[in-house]
Amino acid sequence: MVDADLQRATETYFFQERFPERYLDVGIAEANMVSISAGLALSGKTVFCGTFACFIPQRVCDQVTISVAYCKANVKLVGVEAGLASGRNGASHQGMLDLAIMRAIPNMTVFVPCDATETRSIMEYMMEHPGPAYMRAPRGRTPVILNPDTCRFEAGKAVTLREGSDVTIITCGIMTPRALDAADMLASKGVSARVINMSSIKPLDEEAVVCAARETGCIATAENHNTFGGLGSAVTEVVTTHCPVPVVRVGIRDTFGEVGTPEWLAEKFSIGAVHIANAAREVLVRK
Repeated sequence: MVDADLQRATETYFFQERFPERYLDVGIAEANMVSISAGLALSGKTVFCGTFACFIPQRVCDQVTISVAYCKANVKLVGVEAGLASGRNGASHQGMLDLAIMRAIPNMTVFVPCDATETRSIMEYMMEHPGPAYMRAPRGRTPVILNPDTCRFEAGKAVTLREGSDVTIITCGIMTPRALDAADMLASKGVSARVINMSSIKPLDEEAVVCAARETGCIATAENHNTFGGLGSAVTEVVTTHCPVPVVRVGIRDTFGEVGTPEWLAEKFSIGAVHIANAAREVLVRK
């Protein structure tokens, strides 16, 4: 484990205390963190390294691209407090671009767990499968969505959390519980919404997207990320190629964030459950 002096933020101090000989803190030097991680990986180690989600793709994009992805180094990059989850730190620490950047890098896989259960399952998957990977990790307490006894993550496979026939909501990360709440709102108005947790952004479960497009006829995506380049873009790429249907994207609309509580920011930037429900209604009209 290689860290950039963020033991508390990344919660790697648990690992540090238990395995001090396998933990390396390089200080606030993210480029060095990634370069050292790549060197260790190319010498035969499986390496996890992490920092705030805004720093990995933006501050050290060259090292990630060349030292890790180009070299196919077995480095697992972990970004915490992505998007508006980092409300207390403001725009400088709110990574709105990480999914767009990371999914554009060859050889890189990109994952976004929806809860602690899936976070653990994805980490186990990354341990067992060599190669570059990026995981956008939640921080602190989040609602438990998946059953720990049955959750088995597989890259390129989505999980349908709720069946529906009128519209599909495709979501990931901290937006997943909001999407489920939106489905409840829609159900109260007689709208049947399918909810898909798309935790594997790259590779994407194209089969699940095409099936949803054909069976429900319209899709709303919801993500804690810029509407350019993230989950919504990945879904529309599949839809326009294989089964064109209306798609409405809920996300952060090409702007920087602000300081605030998660609830206030969700309302301010229109990414709450009610906004997902409204997007589903909007796309239904265009169906």
